[in-house]
Amino acid sequence: MIRKIFRQMLVTQIISAMTVMLCMLVDSIMIGRFLGVNSMTAYGLATPVLLVFAAFGSMLSAGIQVMCGKTMGSGDMEATNGCFSVSVALAAAISLVGTAAVLLFTDPICVLLGAGQNTPDNEVFRLTRDYLRGFIIGAPAFIFAQIMVPFMQISGSRTRLVAAVAAMTVADIALDVLNVFVVHEGTLGMGLASSISYYIAFVIGALYFFKKSCIFRFRPALLRRKTALDLIRYGLPTVINQISLVLLVFVLNKVLLEVGQNLAVAAYSVISTVGNLCYCFGSGIASVALLLSSIFYSDEDKTELRALIKTMFFYAVALDLAMIAAVLILAPLLVGLFLTGEPEAADMAILGLRLFSLSLLPCSLNTSYKNYLQGVNQTKFTQAISVMQNFAFTALFAFLLSRFLGTTGVWLGYLCGETLTLLVIVIAVWKRCGRVSFSAEAFSYLPPSFGAGEGDCMEETLTDLDGAVAVSAKAAEFCRLHGENARNGAMIALCIEEMVSNIVEHGFTKDNREHSVDVRLLFKGEKRMIRIRDNCLHFDPLRYLDLHKTDDPTAHIGIRMVMKTVKNANYVNSLGLNNLTLEM
Repeated sequence: MIRKIFRQMLVTQIISAMTVMLCMLVDSIMIGRFLGVNSMTAYGLATPVLLVFAAFGSMLSAGIQVMCGKTMGSGDMEATNGCFSVSVALAAAISLVGTAAVLLFTDPICVLLGAGQNTPDNEVFRLTRDYLRGFIIGAPAFIFAQIMVPFMQISGSRTRLVAAVAAMTVADIALDVLNVFVVHEGTLGMGLASSISYYIAFVIGALYFFKKSCIFRFRPALLRRKTALDLIRYGLPTVINQISLVLLVFVLNKVLLEVGQNLAVAAYSVISTVGNLCYCFGSGIASVALLLSSIFYSDEDKTELRALIKTMFFYAVALDLAMIAAVLILAPLLVGLFLTGEPEAADMAILGLRLFSLSLLPCSLNTSYKNYLQGVNQTKFTQAISVMQNFAFTALFAFLLSRFLGTTGVWLGYLCGETLTLLVIVIAVWKRCGRVSFSAEAFSYLPPSFGAGEGDCMEETLTDLDGAVAVSAKAAEFCRLHGENARNGAMIALCIEEMVSNIVEHGFTKDNREHSVDVRLLFKGEKRMIRIRDNCLHFDPLRYLDLHKTDDPTAHIGIRMVMKTVKNANYVNSLGLNNLTLEM
């Protein structure tokens, strides 16, 4: 079931990411083909500012995924709504302060970015300033759109999410065309087009949070300093990742201006734009890995964490090998979309794009594993990987190789930096587990005390009523083998059979989808935990009993018997799945 959810979430995440990148791609094509190489250079120089805002949005998004993975996994909806409320407040504060700062200090920021001084003959400075002013107006919508994504993924609102980003893409393309052929506002108009499209996506997505069925509620009473600090702490590795990217772009722009001047920066803008589209596959895998690893880590579910590692690595290899082949073949065509009339810049971009594409596979492996580590609380290792792959190693190789190979050395810096980072990760894993191993167990990077011991956890998946009876019998035998007395073993088996039979009988027939139920029985110390997860329609048995109180002792007898037997029961609907945890 989780593998199926991974695929569903991955498709949504990739479509969302690619749609956003498609907007940037269209911007680059329109700027490069119709506004000229100086406008393309200005667009490239403005990129670090865009990445700074993306860093804050990504920080909140990652913090939400880790924090809500833990709170939703434990069924704590108050803590989940506290996370939602604080993330909305932080997004508002960050976007408003950031927007005001860029509007007030646009000129010094342009100088810092390498656009030169504001002189009458410096067209690049003016174009960079115009683009920043146009784009920054949409910064609040940009950041709010980023924090909506994890909440909509958690709630299973994937269709609305895709609709929001699709509408944004259509609007951005239409407004870009309008700017180039009708309004003629140059880079300012291109920035404004992006801003308006972000607001369109934000409005479509935000409508979900006002629906009665929305599981998230903004509550001012839950705005707490500790929640804000935890959210920032969980998202800090992503900030370091984004800051590393900002520094890398800044350094590479400086190196390229030195070895290839404005044409090299324009070529780099093309490579970055196409590269961001290629990164959608790796970043999609990494985003899903972060959320799922947080949930499984909260459940102390070693089996699912190991399955997650195998799944994310499989998709990273399969998707990126296909992407590398496509870029190697289509590089001239892709570059031709952006640069016309500048053969020297086009040649640099074609070679650079092909060399850059070779770094996609190690990059996806590094990024997905880094996000997995973030989900399992290996924060320091996560931060180290971010710095190595996104700045230290890549910038170092780019600088050194550029001394001998010029711009070609800069492009090779990506492949060398990502490959060395992957090597460091493998060595660190081998050192921790004490042996050379490529197993999912070794790369799960979990302490020996994590989860139940070997043999102390029973896991089964079933698809019919016969399976419910069979898993009940297996649970009784599991209890007997672990020294549980006959009465307790019988009650555990009966609870599983009652709840699972109820799901199969009533949940499997509500629609035409294929359904299954995952059952997990865990013995850890004195704890006896049952977790039942299904992909049927939303059904909360705890709320159902509360809403259907009756004096009839035979009404809802199965669920009532179970709830009287257990010590504690938690229900949560996350990722579109019903998750019921029973503590015996």
